[in-house]
Amino acid sequence: MAITLKDKIGYGFGDMASSMFWKIFGMYLLFFYTKVFGISPAAAGTMFLLTRIWDAVNDPLMGVIADRTRSRWGKYRPYLLWFAVPFALVGVATFYTPSLGETGRLAYAYITYTLMMMVYTAVNVPYASLLGVMSPHPKERNVLSSYRMLFAFVGSFITFMLLQPLVDFFAGLFGAGADAAADATGVSRSPAGWTAAVAVIGAICAALFVLCFKLTRERVRPVNENENHSIRQDLRNLARNSPWWILMGSGLAALLFNAIRDSVALFYFADYIQLSYKLPVLGWTAATIYLLVGQAANMLGVALAAPLSNRFGKKKTYMLAMSLAALLSVLFFTLTPQQVALIMALQILISICAGYVLPLLWSMYADIADHQELKTQRRATGLIFSSSSMSQKMGWAFGAALSGWLLAWFGYDQTAAMQPDSAIFGVRLMLSWLPAVSGILAVVGMMFYPLSEKRVKEIAQELEAQRAASLQRKTAAL
Repeated sequence: MAITLKDKIGYGFGDMASSMFWKIFGMYLLFFYTKVFGISPAAAGTMFLLTRIWDAVNDPLMGVIADRTRSRWGKYRPYLLWFAVPFALVGVATFYTPSLGETGRLAYAYITYTLMMMVYTAVNVPYASLLGVMSPHPKERNVLSSYRMLFAFVGSFITFMLLQPLVDFFAGLFGAGADAAADATGVSRSPAGWTAAVAVIGAICAALFVLCFKLTRERVRPVNENENHSIRQDLRNLARNSPWWILMGSGLAALLFNAIRDSVALFYFADYIQLSYKLPVLGWTAATIYLLVGQAANMLGVALAAPLSNRFGKKKTYMLAMSLAALLSVLFFTLTPQQVALIMALQILISICAGYVLPLLWSMYADIADHQELKTQRRATGLIFSSSSMSQKMGWAFGAALSGWLLAWFGYDQTAAMQPDSAIFGVRLMLSWLPAVSGILAVVGMMFYPLSEKRVKEIAQELEAQRAASLQRKTAAL
């Protein structure tokens, strides 16, 4: 049965929800922890990295659990329903500022951020794995992956459109007074404003996860559905899957490219551009407009992903997009605070390339799941897709940690009204040359990826034949 428009929209809703929170973490969390919550950039960076040590175990563990789940709703869909509300509640707790000393606040940040990533894993790994069982056809998966990324960027766009005005609104509503003072980004520092604004976003996310659960279906059944395999065997099979290793490395570099740029965007506007401007009525700052045009460009890149990759191949177009993104990022270093139009133009071009790459990564993981099933006669979709979630979170973790450490190393002082020239230089570097290096590493890794379009099509045909033969044997046995 072919996928329907309902499937595509429903599947998109899932990543729309995930992305609304994920972009808050990627774009705003380092800013929140240093400017609102009150911990140093170095402490925040170290926390981002250390909490990922558990995450590195948690993601594959969740993949193994999901692969072995049996319910009337399937293996992966139930988690969208079960964790929708916890996802929202823990997210709100992460952006709550308790009345504690700096050590107590840091401990609270460790606990809530770790819990947030665990809940994110519990819903996002099964959600990502759902792509591998909604359709057996590579081109349909490209379409589903494009819908996923398109809706993800729509979710990010909504977050950027609403978050800063919501923070400002609730800061005024709660009478935050001096605590609501904003810096050059124009973003309020009111702790209560941040908590209430994230609560609104969290409620929307929970509703979207429930809609994703209701509108999607699992259709692909493994060739050997009733055969039991040990976790050790699944891990051994994965360790021998060379395309998986290559895609993990290249994908990690691509995500690191985004993470470094995203983590310092607000600092770039606050401390380098210093443009205190807000749109009338909407109240958007220059930094918010920068984020919004980036998300709109991301959506254009996603829209191009399926038609171009289906025509020219995923590998070639992935490498071209990342090469262009790296080259354009270098140009950021040459821009001055007066060249706001050029800053926005480069943001659009880079974001088109980044938006194009992400759906290709998810579609390639589905291809790798097919490749492993053909070799081992065992489909471990959840375990393979958990690695994609793990690489995503590790990319963001290393990017955020590196950003925090570099800010500290370049002499950034979160309490100072004006930053030293060394800190400004570091911020500019992190928006240009450092992500460019990550982009080139992503291209180099993809050069070794062995699953061509021809081979992916052959694998799909061979698996289809095996499933048909398995069905015939079961029918004859009845």
